[in-house]
Amino acid sequence: MRKAVIGLFVTACVPPGTEPETPEANTVYQAIVKAFNQHPDQAFRARELHELLGMPTGEATVNITRSRLGRLTRQGFLTQPGRGRYQKRT
Repeated sequence: MRKAVIGLFVTACVPPGTEPETPEANTVYQAIVKAFNQHPDQAFRARELHELLGMPTGEATVNITRSRLGRLTRQGFLTQPGRGRYQKRT
């Protein structure tokens, strides 16, 4: 009982937007990185990347990918050669 209560408390204390990534998200990151590794000189828009990877192109899913691309840019893996375009850092 105590572990369940502590688990609920810890879950409730996590600030919104900082939830840990799910295992499915990790495989999506791997697919994104793999696509950029296969096309190192090409810049992609989020929607183009979705089409390349065969992912759904609904606005909500593309927005999630935009935030993932932003994270990869902040981590130094990608650059933004233009607004909304992402390319592998060389």
